[in-house]
Amino acid sequence: MSLLGDKRKQAFKRNKKARFSWYLFLLIFIISLCAPFLANDKPLILMDKKTVYFPIFEFVSDERLGGKLPTRADFSDPYTKEYIQNNEIFTLNAPLKYAYDTVDYNSLTPFPSKPDKKHWLGTDDQGRDVLARLLYALRISLLFGILLTFLSAIIGILVGAVQGYFGGKVDLIIGRVLEIWSSLPQLFILIIVSSLISPSFFSLLFILLLFSWTQLTGVVRAEFLKTRGLDYVKAAKTLGVSDFMIMWRHILPNALVATITYIPFMLSSAIVSLSALDFLGFGLPIGTPGLGELIRQGKDNLSAPWLGLTAFFVMTLLLSLLIFIGEGVRDAFDPHQEDKNA
Repeated sequence: MSLLGDKRKQAFKRNKKARFSWYLFLLIFIISLCAPFLANDKPLILMDKKTVYFPIFEFVSDERLGGKLPTRADFSDPYTKEYIQNNEIFTLNAPLKYAYDTVDYNSLTPFPSKPDKKHWLGTDDQGRDVLARLLYALRISLLFGILLTFLSAIIGILVGAVQGYFGGKVDLIIGRVLEIWSSLPQLFILIIVSSLISPSFFSLLFILLLFSWTQLTGVVRAEFLKTRGLDYVKAAKTLGVSDFMIMWRHILPNALVATITYIPFMLSSAIVSLSALDFLGFGLPIGTPGLGELIRQGKDNLSAPWLGLTAFFVMTLLLSLLIFIGEGVRDAFDPHQEDKNA
């Protein structure tokens, strides 16, 4: 029987708050994945009488649009716009004509500028559209969080499975190592390591992965300790089934039932960790859109409250949705809560 059986699905659906949160989170995730199509200073499609171009995916030179340089065309350049208009070139633009790094040089107000019809959430201190950066920041944060949660779950399950299944000295040694590792000042170590290496998406992923996997180890260990003494496990050993197959086919499915309830909370923790490093200046490279970076701009520009309020609202909404989803999943997998949301 699958982990998400009909009863558990129905129990989750009965929790209206969790169900609504799941749909809203899924919508936000899909919108963030479509960020390049929703906010971009390059046309999605550019078509003349002979050729169709997709500037967001391919290189379109300035020479191709009437310029003199072999560099990438700047579609915000007035001469480029005039050439496109005079030659009746069809363009399909994104709803928001700003990418995360587009600077509005035509703004008549100093940066950061207030929200208006041109910039719905205003601009940051570099003249970049806040809404565009927010869309790209959500995409990076969610993809980073999902990947970190996935890798952390794999490592945590493997370590917890070995620790709980074999027990004895193996359990004792791994347990002492985990106690020492978990007692280390994680934030200071993360800051030190991130300051020594060149920050990037994958380097930060590796740094945070050093500690994030320990969250699941205790849960998986407890499930394996509880299950390894059951009759069907003993029978499998008597029949000569290998330890790996017993762990993989007979014990792991039961352990995953308890483990899966932690996933939404691990995802929220991953997003907060990345945002914290961005806020402290040890996160993604300068110029990369991030929720923590936007919060830091709000702190540095108290005269522009829309920066801090926007980042705070989005972060609060995102974490609240994940908490509500986690509570719904936890109740759906808890047999004592079967009729709680009826």
